[in-house]
Amino acid sequence: MKYKKKPLADLLRADRTVFTFQDICLLWGSDSQRAMISAVNHYVRTGDLIRLRRGIYARDHDYDRLELASRIYTPAYVSFETVLKEEGLIFQYYETIFAASYLSRLLEIDSQAYQFHKLKQSVLVDPVGINHKQGRAVATLERAFLDTLYINRDYHFDNLNPVNWERVFEILPIYQNKQMEKRVNRLYNEYRSN
Repeated sequence: MKYKKKPLADLLRADRTVFTFQDICLLWGSDSQRAMISAVNHYVRTGDLIRLRRGIYARDHDYDRLELASRIYTPAYVSFETVLKEEGLIFQYYETIFAASYLSRLLEIDSQAYQFHKLKQSVLVDPVGINHKQGRAVATLERAFLDTLYINRDYHFDNLNPVNWERVFEILPIYQNKQMEKRVNRLYNEYRSN
């Protein structure tokens, strides 16, 4: 089979910085897997694409790390300490990017650590409190707060002022966990009394 060069411009025009092999196949509109593998390998060899992990590629080294975190495993979204730190609920600094997924793993890709925490399927696939934009899937402050309490019941939050408690109580039922509801109510009552 003769290898036909695929246009790299399609990837450069895309609003994403991280691509799976399936994304590239869809963008290039090819149905021949062998030809697609050859094309992708050609661009990796020439340095036009960077292989981050098997089946995951970036246009250059300036890719979005949060986008990668939400693309390594599917379904997955950035949550936990990564969001809590950005939103000011915790003051500790973490270089690791934390994400929710269907399995627990610690990976290092391109000198960046990614920690995946396992959530039950019904919670993981529920879109409530997850923002999708520019290839990223990132939990809202309230969803990250609840995800953290779900996996670590004794977690200490430095600052609960930014929390929208009404939104927390809207999202809480997706976890279907009575003990977690008690913990959230206790934290809410402590917050109100301060």
